[in-house]
This record gives sequence, structure tokens and C-alpha cells, in this order.
Amino acid sequence: MLPQEVRSILEEMRSERIKGASWLAMKGAEAYIALADILEGEELENALKEMKTEVPAINRTIASLYNLSRFIPVTGNPEVVRAKAEEFLRLAEEAKSEIGNIGSELIDENEVVITHSFSSAVLEIFRVAKKKGKHFKVILTESAPDYEGIALAGKLEELGVPFEVITDAQLGLFAEKATLALVGADNITSDGAVINKAGTYPLALACHDNGIPFYAAAESFKLHPKLTSGDVEIVERPYARQGYRVRNFLFDVTPWRYVRGVITELGILVPPKEI
Repeated sequence: MLPQEVRSILEEMRSERIKGASWLAMKGAEAYIALADILEGEELENALKEMKTEVPAINRTIASLYNLSRFIPVTGNPEVVRAKAEEFLRLAEEAKSEIGNIGSELIDENEVVITHSFSSAVLEIFRVAKKKGKHFKVILTESAPDYEGIALAGKLEELGVPFEVITDAQLGLFAEKATLALVGADNITSDGAVINKAGTYPLALACHDNGIPFYAAAESFKLHPKLTSGDVEIVERPYARQGYRVRNFLFDVTPWRYVRGVITELGILVPPKEI
């Protein structure tokens, strides 16, 4: 049985709707640190075995949770657990920073970037590009039904980056007005597909038809070492409007052939070969 302090963190992770896979992975690392502060010896070992099931189960579509659970060893030594969790947090921050540096070089002067949903990695690219003095505009979807795009709009406003919010249904209409597409990813499968907020696949198709380069930004801990695109379990969340059930799968699958590259801290990887 996991301590209540740890279960509270896991429950917070389950209930989160906006912040995405990077935040979940880092919050998960904090749960391991909390565990190391409470338990040791055999009790810690048993709890860590339980965490190997509990953490990925928060959302089985998200590769970062699976990789986090593999990164932390099963041991009775709380100092080892704490050190590994802190190492994960440090590497995650370094990865996002490097993605910002690499991805910002894709943004040319007066670029029009279209994006979907909220990605901390994509936001970092925008932040660094702005810091480098580049002038660009962002077209972003509202990203219903959780409206992650509205959260991104608030961040862009803080950065002073000009933006335009569109409804999800207008992805095709506005893709032809863009010069570059950047999205985040919750999972990059072993065969190079991008798993991201539902609506990403239609955006990739629209970009393909209009000759717009489409990139995903993802820390390397979002690359799944085993799952292929056909094996990914896509989570559906209950949703209703005006008394009618509305199908609400959280993610969709964008095949590698529509993806120009995956921006990671290791460089821009070309799927599927370099994944």
C-alpha cells in the first residue's frame, strides 16, 4: 500500500487536464522523492514494485510515465531512489532547454507557426525564438474540450508573441496560411508515429496537402522503446454535451510519413529510422 502522501500526488496527476506528458513525468518523479522520504528497506522495495504498475497506469498512452517507472530502480535504499528521481528531473529540464535552442532555429523571420494543444516543449521553442529577437506569429487551436490552447494563448501573451486562436474545426482552413507546424507529443512510438492530442493527425494531413513542414517536439523520455503505433492504447474520457454522449478520445496517431522530424535534446530525428 502506497503512503497517502504519494497517492495524493498520483491522484493530482490523474486529474490534470492541461499540462501534458512532461509535467506528468516530472510530477511522477516528485512522487518517487516523496516515497523515499517516507519508506526504506523492504517497505520501500514493495512500494516501488507497486509504483511500476501505478505510474504507467495513470495514462497508458503517455510514454514518459512508462520510461520514468523504468528509470527508478527497485531498491530498499531511499537515497538511491531520491538520487535517481532528482537526476530524472535535472535531465528533463536540460532536455527542454536544449529543445528550445534546437527548435528555435527552425523559426525564420516573419514565420507563421501553427500548433495544436499545449506543449511545454513547443512553448520553450517559442520562448527562445522570442529571446533571440525573432519576429513570428502563432496560430493555435482552442483545443476543445479541455481548451489547452487557451492556456497556451495566455503564455504567449505573457511572452509578447503575437497569436491568433482558432476553433479546432478550422485547422484545414488556417494550415494554408502557416509556414511551419510545431506540435508536442505524448508518445513517439518505436515505428516513428507521433501520439498527441486528438486533432494532431488532421493538422498533419492539412500541412501535407499544403506543403507545410510538420515537426513534433519531444524530450527523449517520450520515445517508447517497445510500443508500435498499432499497439498504443488510446484513452477515452467520458464527455457529454446537452445530454448527449460525445466520443472523446484524448489522442490520435500521426504516421511518420507526415512528420518532417522530431525535435529532441539529441537533435532533430527523422522518423522512423532515427527513432
